[in-house]
Amino acid sequence: MSDYYNAFEMSPVPDPGPDAVPPEPFRGIYGMPAFVTIPTADLPASVDFWCRGLGFFELFGIPGTLVHLRRWAFQDVLLVRAESVPEQAPAMSFSFAGVLSEVDSLVEACRALRPESVDGPRDTPWNTRDVEVITPENARIVFTAAKPFDPASQEARNLEAIGISPPDAGRDENVEHA
Repeated sequence: MSDYYNAFEMSPVPDPGPDAVPPEPFRGIYGMPAFVTIPTADLPASVDFWCRGLGFFELFGIPGTLVHLRRWAFQDVLLVRAESVPEQAPAMSFSFAGVLSEVDSLVEACRALRPESVDGPRDTPWNTRDVEVITPENARIVFTAAKPFDPASQEARNLEAIGISPPDAGRDENVEHA
């Protein structure tokens, strides 16, 4: 028996595909397993960009101090009031998952709010389509959407080269990655 546990059953991210439907925004309260805290010198402008550009909503806030944003379950961001923010975006990024059907509208919304904020979309060697966005706080955010898996693709060969077999090949072949 393996220690493998199929954690996909607890993830809000749907299986990749052209018909993948994003889950509804999650408004419940839970113990957050991870979240990102981002300082901002202009809390209202940051909230506006994250909500209208990146598709988050305000779960709750402490006026003038903090706003807890969420998108799907486990996609939590705390915007906190700060005196200043870095002048440049750091090399480090924060990524959150979406579905392919959201990519174009996210790019359009972010560009409408901040024309120079978007880099991409671009396809990756690991089978996703990514959009990099620099937010008003100079945070580097990556919106990533899995593409449908094509076993004959270069991306499949890239994954196979590092020991990750296609989903249909059987769970035991991926045990070392579980």
